[in-house]
Amino acid sequence: MENTLGLEIIEVVEQAAIASSKWMGKGEKNTADEVAVEAMRERMNKIHMRGRIVIGEGERDEAPMLYIGEEVGICTQPDAKNFCNPDELVEIDIAVDPCEGTNLVAYGQNGSMAVLAISEKGGLFAAPDFYMKKLAAPAAARGHVDINKSATENLKILSECLNRAVEELVVVVMDRPRHKELIQEIRTAGARVRLISDGDVSAAISCAFAGTNIHALMGIGAAPEGVISAAALRCLGGHFQGQLIYDPEVVQTGLIGESREGNLARLKEMGITDGDRVYNSDELASGETVLFAACGITPGTLMDGVRFFHGGARTQSLVISSQSKTARFVDTVHLWDEPKVIQLR
Repeated sequence: MENTLGLEIIEVVEQAAIASSKWMGKGEKNTADEVAVEAMRERMNKIHMRGRIVIGEGERDEAPMLYIGEEVGICTQPDAKNFCNPDELVEIDIAVDPCEGTNLVAYGQNGSMAVLAISEKGGLFAAPDFYMKKLAAPAAARGHVDINKSATENLKILSECLNRAVEELVVVVMDRPRHKELIQEIRTAGARVRLISDGDVSAAISCAFAGTNIHALMGIGAAPEGVISAAALRCLGGHFQGQLIYDPEVVQTGLIGESREGNLARLKEMGITDGDRVYNSDELASGETVLFAACGITPGTLMDGVRFFHGGARTQSLVISSQSKTARFVDTVHLWDEPKVIQLR
């Protein structure tokens, strides 16, 4: 899978990032998302594959493109037999977020990127459009920290695993009313908090890389993005746990169904009988082979954003593979016109 799709999935996230970045700072978050979706889908449909979207542009929304269940790739098109024998190709599941952090793009803030994860059919958890309590940490803490423990306990464990004082730890938390007590507990324990307005996939992945000065992600965010984060952290050997949140009163902000009871019924319809189950990265991204790719739209901790110059643009991407056990940072110059000078920095 990596040999067949590795380079092409980089181009998929690159095209989405470039399209979205043209709307950076214009206050149009819906447009920034729409153009990213269009660009991602267009490039995806040129790949020699049989893909199915399992996490896409909304379970409840009637999204016209990259909706859950949509088939993508040359070999899923009506004229597929002119290009390939569809029966010879492995079916793959795809989780996408063409513009992770639409508000970040709209208001010119750091941390937005185009992301996707792929695996064999059935290899990615088809998360409902709910919220998820998340805990991400470096590889050294894998299996030691636990989402069922308090933040205070986990900080003490993390301190021991990383051989750092609690005061040296930095925890990323989404800046939401529901996290008021969590933030206070982290600060009381002595650790430092980095608040983000959106984009917790980047924060989760950053935990697995030394030098980012991010040591944990805690709190509640979107469940689909949790699966994408889990895919990356599984490849990197980092720690990730997620627990679905189905109670609107816990979330406090955002849409999450009409009632707790109604959401539990929806979970049962999807085959999820235990709504309180805690999933780890191996369960959320269970495929034999898992690939993750991201491209910075606006500057972030791991990657720079899209930079335009006369006649082209420059992007920075990241592709992570469970197959080759690699994390590749890719620096690409895109040439559209005859350039007089290629921008290197």
